[in-house]
Amino acid sequence: MPKIPTLRDRIATGILDTAAAVLAERGESASMAEIADAAGVSRATLYRYFPSRDALLRGLAEAGSSELRERIADAELDTIPVPEAIARLTRGFVFAGSKYVALTRSGHKPPDPAEAQKDLAVPVLRLFDRGIADGTLRPDLTPEVLVQIFTGLLEAAIRVSGPNGIGAEKASAAVISVFLDGSRRRPEN
Repeated sequence: MPKIPTLRDRIATGILDTAAAVLAERGESASMAEIADAAGVSRATLYRYFPSRDALLRGLAEAGSSELRERIADAELDTIPVPEAIARLTRGFVFAGSKYVALTRSGHKPPDPAEAQKDLAVPVLRLFDRGIADGTLRPDLTPEVLVQIFTGLLEAAIRVSGPNGIGAEKASAAVISVFLDGSRRRPEN
């Protein structure tokens, strides 16, 4: 049975979601006061939940990682055709990606790379390996190369999906189309 979020959890989530949007838009120049104002809470409330800017950024990193892990698990990548799995992954990464954009624009380092590799890259590598094996994806590109290409497209999509961009749905659709059109196995002539 899923855990029912408490009022404290919902407030913290709201603050983090707002902080992600403000930091993605304004970067390092965004103040804690601006974040509190945008979240509709007092500075005292913001500091009660996140006693420092560093604590807020750590919370953002943890929330982003957690959200991505949940989205990957929910995507059930091993149970669906490769193109649909890539589409689900793309939407998950783009929708959760605002927290990572906020981190990079604020100058904060993302979470532990080894943990991110295990939690995020390994399922993608497995998916691309399966796609090559079943003939969906090009055999002349390794899963590692495909991950690099996919990651580059995702990073660009996350940047253009922001508050003044094209939105997460259009950005996701563009990545899905560009990646699948470029990586799909070509018929033999």
